[in-house]
Amino acid sequence: MSPRTQRICVAQIGAPHGVRGEVKLWPFTADPLSVATYGPLESEDRAARFEIETLRTAKDHLVARLKGVNDRDTAVRLTNTKLFVSREKLPETDADDEFYHTDLIGLAVVDTDENTLGSVAAIHNFGAGDLIEVMPTQGGTTVLLPFTEAMVPVVDVAGQRIVVDAAAFTSAAAPASDDEREAP
Repeated sequence: MSPRTQRICVAQIGAPHGVRGEVKLWPFTADPLSVATYGPLESEDRAARFEIETLRTAKDHLVARLKGVNDRDTAVRLTNTKLFVSREKLPETDADDEFYHTDLIGLAVVDTDENTLGSVAAIHNFGAGDLIEVMPTQGGTTVLLPFTEAMVPVVDVAGQRIVVDAAAFTSAAAPASDDEREAP
């Protein structure tokens, strides 16, 4: 699948908002409201399509009315549904330091001496900032690294690699000692 034909997750439906079918919507776009400009959104399995009829900002999320979702019970069944669009509907990135998270999946992870440490398995955000999940070259447990400029000083999508702080990677990849595993 070419990069221009792949689908990208742009939002996730959260819990219902009220009793009339509105849902909380968690956008994954630089401009949160732009999620409404990409046309119909698809579920991950492509079994359902959603059109955003109305969209408004709330405290730390958006509130959306989706076409055909008119009651709380229907909205409940959609909770945690990830919404995708075709990559071709998204704008091109403008700068060398701008990219979509999906562009990073599969890139080689190297240290500053160009030693291969692994490959990017996923990008996560659990609320405290982006994390890069790295599958080590030797296999085993994946390693989570903060996606900061200090930890990842170079992202070279064209060169199909990212450069990470080797000492931090080694520390994160090291198994916990018996003392660290004990509960306080």
